[in-house]
Formats: sequence, structure tokens, C-alpha cells
Amino acid sequence: MKNKRIYQLLTIAFIVFNSSINAQNLLDQLDQEFPDKPVYEIATFKTTRIGLGHSIETRKKGALEISLYNRYWNIPNFEGQRFLADVVSTRYGLDYSFTDNFTLGLGYTNHDKITDGFVKYKLFKQRENSKKGVVSITLVQGFSHRTQENTGGTIYAPTTSSLNKYAFTSQVLVARKINSDFSIQIAPTFIHKEANSLNDDPNNQFVIGFGGRHKIGGHASIVSEYFYVANPLKSIQTYNAFMVGVNWELSHLLLQFQMTNARNFAEDTFITQTTNNFNAKDGNFHFGFNATFVLHTKKKKLSKIE
Repeated sequence: MKNKRIYQLLTIAFIVFNSSINAQNLLDQLDQEFPDKPVYEIATFKTTRIGLGHSIETRKKGALEISLYNRYWNIPNFEGQRFLADVVSTRYGLDYSFTDNFTLGLGYTNHDKITDGFVKYKLFKQRENSKKGVVSITLVQGFSHRTQENTGGTIYAPTTSSLNKYAFTSQVLVARKINSDFSIQIAPTFIHKEANSLNDDPNNQFVIGFGGRHKIGGHASIVSEYFYVANPLKSIQTYNAFMVGVNWELSHLLLQFQMTNARNFAEDTFITQTTNNFNAKDGNFHFGFNATFVLHTKKKKLSKIE
């Protein structure tokens, strides 16, 4: 009887041990088939531009972004008669996303006759609830070319050479989504322009940009940007660009309403050549209205971000 009881205990122990091994093997197999994948933050800024400058966002593969940026301002002591604003400047833009992380864009501004473009690549993405990947990082390389002198104040002197009409802007955009309502971004920026022998202006300028977004409703948010120029121009008086505005989302259409002291749209111009201070005197306030529409060129439409 005693030997039979020992045999039963050994049998039960063997069954339990074998079951635990099989269970562990099953868990290992499940871990291999369904590994823990990082979950990334989405919609840090909801759009590819905060207001004046780029945000860290890129569109999904196959998305075509059609943009119409407008800037309105008045001229002090202007004797003409124009409706609402003395001057209207418009930039027409097209951006296309070749992958989820890579975008190419081109634009043209009718007022200052500037053609601009950029390539944009999202390098890192912020992770949710993780000590790894605490920020998102996007690289932007832009260029601009003007076909004539900007009469609004510029470092470009009259010249027959096209070299002095090119400028290049390199940016590293670093952003963090603090919570569902608040996001911030910092943008170290390097701007290179061809040297001009007629003045002492630097052809390399160093800038740091700051931007933020605060959600105030289901489809609306307050945004702001400021760009500090470490070595400003010497030939003309310039001021650091500043913007405050409201972004309003309507499905695949984004509307942006802004107050700013910047007139231009290309990065090298509005960052380093803003000749108006941000105040209500002498037409220094400029009203901006931007409209951006996203068209999905792939058959499988992209899901809307909530």
C-alpha cells in the first residue's frame, strides 16, 4: 500500500512538471509569434507645419498635400484704395509623401517671386509610455531661389549672377507630445546664402526655433512659433519672427488663422529677413490665412487620425 501511494505521488509530480514545461513552451512560442511591438505617439501637431515653419509630422505614403498660404498687410500712409489689405502675398504649394517618413515639397510665392522646396525625413518617433524614444526627430533640408530682387528689404544686391539668389536651410526638428492636448518643438537651424561682396552680412546664420500646440477643442488648437537668430543681418534692421494663431481641422482640410510679423514664406526669408516688429504700429501686424487639403492617391484610403 505504501509503495502504491508513493507511485501515485510520483505520477502526479511528473504530470505537473510536464504540464509546466509544455505551458512554458507555449508561452515562448506565443512570444515569438506575437512579440511586443513599440507603440508610437501620433498627431503630435496634426499637420506638417505648425504655422510658419515645419513640424515633425509627415504624411502617410501616397498622400498629396495641396496648400494655399496667404499673408495680408497694410502699408503706412498708403494713398491707394484696396479692399481689406494693401498687399496680399500667396504661396502655392504641393507636397508628396513617397513613404510614411519621407516627403518632397515645392512651392512658389507670387509677391516676392520666390520658388522654394524641401525634402523631409522623419528619423525617430516618440514612443508611448516608454523611457526609450522620448522625442520625435525629423530632418528638413530646404532651398529657395528668387528670380528678381525683393523690394521689401533683402540682403540680395542687384546682380546678373544667379548664385546670389539661392539659399539653403537645414533643420533638425525635435518634438515631444507632453499629453493629448499639449506638444512642443525645438528646431536648431542653419541657413546658408551665397556671399555678397557689397555688404558685410553673414552668409551663414544660426537660428533656434521654438513652437508649441495646445488643443482647445475637438478640432481646434492654438499654435505659436518664435525664431531666435544668433547672428542677424547687418545691412538692414531685422526682428525675430513670431506667430500666434489657431488651427482648425475639417476632415482632410486644415485651416490656419495667424497673426505674425513675418511677410515671407520661404524659411531663409521669414526667419532672417523679417523687417517688422511684432506690434500694432505702422503696419507691423500681418494676418495669415492658410488652407491645406490632403488628397490620398492610393486606392486604399488612409484612416483619419482621431
